[in-house]
Amino acid sequence: MKVRKVKAGFVGFGEVFSPRELIEKKCLAAREALEARGMELVATAPVSDDPERVDEQRAIEDLSREDFDLLAVCVAGWIPSHTVIDVISHFAHKPMVLWGLTGHLENGRLVTTADQAGTTALRDPMAGLGFNFTYVFDTVDAPYAAADKVKAFGEAARAVSLLKQAKIGYMGYRDMTLYATLVDGVSLRRVVGPDIEVFPMLEVVQKMEALVPDRVAEVVAELKDEWTFEEPVPDSALDTGVRMYLAVMDKVLERGYEAVSLVDVDGVKKLLHFPPALPLLLLADKGGVASIPENDGLGSVTQLIVRYLTGQVGAYLEFYEFFKDRLLMGVPDYVPSEVVDGPVRVLPWPGFGGLKDGILNISKVKTGEATICRLASRGDRYTLHVVHGEAVPPRPWEEAGWLPPAPQLPSIEFIPDCTVDEFAQKVYGQHYIIAYGDHRQKLADLCQLLGIKVI
Repeated sequence: MKVRKVKAGFVGFGEVFSPRELIEKKCLAAREALEARGMELVATAPVSDDPERVDEQRAIEDLSREDFDLLAVCVAGWIPSHTVIDVISHFAHKPMVLWGLTGHLENGRLVTTADQAGTTALRDPMAGLGFNFTYVFDTVDAPYAAADKVKAFGEAARAVSLLKQAKIGYMGYRDMTLYATLVDGVSLRRVVGPDIEVFPMLEVVQKMEALVPDRVAEVVAELKDEWTFEEPVPDSALDTGVRMYLAVMDKVLERGYEAVSLVDVDGVKKLLHFPPALPLLLLADKGGVASIPENDGLGSVTQLIVRYLTGQVGAYLEFYEFFKDRLLMGVPDYVPSEVVDGPVRVLPWPGFGGLKDGILNISKVKTGEATICRLASRGDRYTLHVVHGEAVPPRPWEEAGWLPPAPQLPSIEFIPDCTVDEFAQKVYGQHYIIAYGDHRQKLADLCQLLGIKVI
């Protein structure tokens, strides 16, 4: 998944008695360090504490011309705190990074403009005034190295911006009358940002019936070319699933959804008599949309969090068994191609739940270092459960109820850093979202910005 660049406002500070040329040189180098890390900047020239406040007014005007994800408050030397506060108060609704630069060596002698005098005078007042910020600083032996931390915090701020604009589409509502998938739309919009819309399955069925056959045939031909079919799959199974994918995708484009969750057991399977694995897979792979079954609203939001922070697809997995030191996690339908190890492998739906007209993805799931997480709420208090660990290949296993020979479902065994009991006592639902790598700090930064508790 391609996520747009982090866009940051940038303003540097240095007192009026510091050498202006040196302050400008340091601020320019800081800007170039951020741009070298792929950030897009809305920048203004350094601000001093000139008595007429000309610099302050110019900086406010420059930074007000464009929107941005966060404001980099770059302290290049001592600066009276009121000058900084006067400028940044106009952007108090934005996340910020208080970044202290550093001195340099000349002929073995340290030359400093007292950068950390400026930042240490600001950190606590900024906290007391309620600014949502993080504090980073450089050292003489590593000038501008804190740009990495600015970029990382910027990625969290970008995710916040994207979440505030996101729409999620539900086809149906509260599949299987589950509780763990419920969402309070008002608090979700206020605290996290996404809006959830519900559309009826009838609308999708009508769109399916109205599709031009050539559109369906084109996608079916692509699948036959791209996937490995372990057994012959009837064209009717592919045709029905592709029709639902195209119909839902038309709704996605019409409403601008970033994520979709479909009513599964009580909807597609019960009323349309086929499993929605294929449309869910195609929504993720070809549509670029976060997809999850069972009207799992907070699962969808967690997927968007992972996508916006990491650029990964944010696949869902659910729990089948707990062992002494690990969790068996798998899916009874599909995994996006991004998390597949090797080719996408499919079977005709082998009869689970009395259904046969569909496909089952039996691909192997990638292993390695991973982070799993899920968002939950109690009223308007939101919490993100984050667990780091290692995904390893699963042992041979099967889910009871499939016609023999039972398929090996896409799965991993996840070995968490904590004990299994510690995990189990905090678990928030059957669906968790996986991101490969260690993303605990990024998730913590995001939660700091949104006021979400991390456990």
